Amino acid sequence: MNQIDLAKRVAIVTGGAQGIGRAVAERFAASGATVAIWDVDAALAAKAAAEIGHGAIGVAVDVTDAAAVQAATDALEARHGSVDILVTSAGIAGPNHKTWDYPLEDWARVMKLNVDGTLHCCRSVIPGMLKRNYGRIVLVASIAGKEGNPNASAYSASKAAVIALTKSLGKELADKDIAVNCITPAAARTRIFDQMSEEHIGYMLAKIPRGRFLLPEEVASMVAFLASAENSFTTAGVFDLSGGRATY
Repeated sequence: MNQIDLAKRVAIVTGGAQGIGRAVAERFAASGATVAIWDVDAALAAKAAAEIGHGAIGVAVDVTDAAAVQAATDALEARHGSVDILVTSAGIAGPNHKTWDYPLEDWARVMKLNVDGTLHCCRSVIPGMLKRNYGRIVLVASIAGKEGNPNASAYSASKAAVIALTKSLGKELADKDIAVNCITPAAARTRIFDQMSEEHIGYMLAKIPRGRFLLPEEVASMVAFLASAENSFTTAGVFDLSGGRATY
């Protein structure tokens, strides 16, 4: 594992108690960062923080609640003086349906977490980053947001929105030392698979030329660089982890 220097940085990782978020939190902590693991499951967040160590803290935060997100950000800044890094890994896949049969309540639930939740987190940390003229934001999108997976229109549309948000926000902050980028991973075998049909899981695997699913640790490697001071020029970018699937 290459060493990325995140010493003295304070990072928020949403959905950091499991899956991709957990791998990112572990890599950040090993790189010297103070990591706040935000998860809607308080017990799971606390357990992950205890297992990761290195001063990691678990915080119960529902990112769909804008007021709760702001309060958690304010508390973290008051305790540590800054929030330098944000990674938005919290998200859901939603059920698999044809678009014309997609339940409206499920559509709204996917959008509320994947899109609104991401926006709430960005809005809460950016004012402090502007004051300090430093910040690194990595939004977790998906290859589905670029290609559109059949029977997953809500998830695909939500991740396309995250890609567009990255580009808009990155351009708005491009004259500052604040980098905003997103990643578009192919499927990784995490608990999000529990929300998908076996047919859909098979479809995703068949689309990956590497012939295997992505490892969360592989995501963490890319995110660690994007969240570091070394990433001093690239912003509003989209970084694929698709195993050869991405066509643009």
